[in-house]
Amino acid sequence: MARPADRFPASTAKSAFPYLLAVAFALTFALSLRAAQVDPRLLFDAQALGNVARFVRGALPPKLDPEFLGMLARPAAETIQISVMGMVIAVLLGAPLGLLATSSLTWRGILHERVTRRARLMLGAAPYGAARALLSVFRSIPEYVWALMFVRAVGLGPFPGVLAIGVAYGGMLGKVYSEILEAVNPRPLETLHAAGAGKAGVVLYGLLPEALPHVVSYTLYRWECAIRASAILGFVGAGGLGQQIELSMRMFQFDEVLTLLAVLLLLVGTVDFISGRIRARVVR
Repeated sequence: MARPADRFPASTAKSAFPYLLAVAFALTFALSLRAAQVDPRLLFDAQALGNVARFVRGALPPKLDPEFLGMLARPAAETIQISVMGMVIAVLLGAPLGLLATSSLTWRGILHERVTRRARLMLGAAPYGAARALLSVFRSIPEYVWALMFVRAVGLGPFPGVLAIGVAYGGMLGKVYSEILEAVNPRPLETLHAAGAGKAGVVLYGLLPEALPHVVSYTLYRWECAIRASAILGFVGAGGLGQQIELSMRMFQFDEVLTLLAVLLLLVGTVDFISGRIRARVVR
């Protein structure tokens, strides 16, 4: 029996797309290797191995005298405070911008069925576009660059680090918040809307409770990242453990650097444990 002809044959262009994509990726990868000057052999060069050996000899044993450890209490606390205050600013920036950048809240979806197309575009699409653009600007500039700018603006100290984390992470949080809200199952929202609930009721009793566990989980993850970022920002004079690491590296005190890295590892591990417990309770 003859096989019937396919009524909807796959187009040649569509079937060739994966191969074109693979070729483009391979060319990009090859060019990137050359442009980035990636050469693993340099890791095993005699000079590189000698530098590593000098660092290890200087770092062992780590500096653990009580005077030095007591001096680390303040920068360690400063690192935590920078991350906490930076995340507070990030949430205050990201939450409202994330709501405005959620298309289902601003200009399309069941909440706007009775609104004219012109009104949706003028009253909803414009704030939506402005919020998305602002979030893109915030997260496109690395926190390290933000810290450099804020150091010039407000001087050295922890405050530039707080502002840098707040602005950069605010853009990241707002973008992810909007994606989480847009990914919420629309059926419960439609049920609430059909039952007569207004926009505020649909958002408060349908949208936010559904999205809250994911929002909290991502916010806690970003707090863990903020601990590491606050240490890096210390290299530009933004305080915390990073500034002490930079000073010790400059003075070739590698035993101090190893101790500082161990303290940073302990801080990150503690924050990871705390956020994991909170995340387990919220997502449950």
